[in-house]
Amino acid sequence: MPRPQIAAYYFPNYHADARNRIVHGEGWTEWELVKAARPRWPGHRQPNAPLWGETDEADPADMARKIDAAADHGIDAFIFDWYHYEDGPFLERGLEEGFLRAPNRARLKFALMWANHDWVDIHPQKLGEIPRVLYPGPVGPAKFAAITDLVVRRYFSQPNYWRIGGRPYFSFYELDKLVTGLGGVDATAEALRAFRGRSVAAGHGDPHFNLVFWQHSILQGERASDVSPELVRRLGFDSVGSYVWIHHFPVGPFPAMDYADALEAYLGYCDKTQPRFAPLPFLPNVTMGWDASPRTVQSDRFEARGYPFMGTLRNNSPRQFRLAAERLGAWVAAREPDPILTFNAWNEWTEGSYLEPDTVSGFAYLEAIRAVFGVRGGDR
Repeated sequence: MPRPQIAAYYFPNYHADARNRIVHGEGWTEWELVKAARPRWPGHRQPNAPLWGETDEADPADMARKIDAAADHGIDAFIFDWYHYEDGPFLERGLEEGFLRAPNRARLKFALMWANHDWVDIHPQKLGEIPRVLYPGPVGPAKFAAITDLVVRRYFSQPNYWRIGGRPYFSFYELDKLVTGLGGVDATAEALRAFRGRSVAAGHGDPHFNLVFWQHSILQGERASDVSPELVRRLGFDSVGSYVWIHHFPVGPFPAMDYADALEAYLGYCDKTQPRFAPLPFLPNVTMGWDASPRTVQSDRFEARGYPFMGTLRNNSPRQFRLAAERLGAWVAAREPDPILTFNAWNEWTEGSYLEPDTVSGFAYLEAIRAVFGVRGGDR
């Protein structure tokens, strides 16, 4: 069976950002929540400590270490969670100053997933409070045209931008926010056609548009859209896929669901979903874990009150993670002629889903990926 392409989502909130400075203070990064995390029930493992310490992803030297580790262990691309709102960009320095200036950037492809959800004030979230929306996800037609012009000009032109079948890959996180901002389904279809046209006119070819969708919302303000194969084709998407397992089934019992049970639930979802959208490619996901408790106020009770006061995944050992990678790798290779497998995530530390080495397991999760898939061009 063919080896899947392996892409890991990258969450860039581990460098100083001007917007975060206004909300949280000078020099704040999400490492502050990682350090502050505490066990919330007997047997709960927190805090999780990075083996490399508090890296600055906007530093090319720190990003170069991440690139080497990813490439050495069989990851082919980072898909950056990419934020751009009506009033401008957010969290862009990790990509712009870190990745694109890293001396070894050619070792790894990169692509963008426009994380066009509402950015809410959950760093951390207090029990019982409705977090305020800091940056709304929807953007209007003029801003969409400006954003996609930037994508074509700045990113599709990069020599190591990730391509699927020769086409630059671009993913959309939240369909509901996209359609709301652009004024309806027909207007969205037209805006996407115009995006394609600008890419072709610039000499970068017809983009591969991927849609992330789900049945169970996580973040405050997320809305699970009624996504049908007909709607996906009407809008012109080229593939569908997942960001994280728990978008597709409730996590329970509280406070922790067994990782093996979550794997079975996700495979069941894949078995139902892939045939519905065929022949469009389906990009399944391997989720390393889930624990959003670091995003809660640590002195509050931890009870089931919605994200981030929600269920977690337990027993996600490197061995169980490797089994998940084996099963999902075989699953997609048996069904897709050009299989792609995404991983959540390279560094979602405050959601308990990270491949970066920590002080307990070291490189074991990365070693599991290499053991299952090898390194492209190397031995399996």
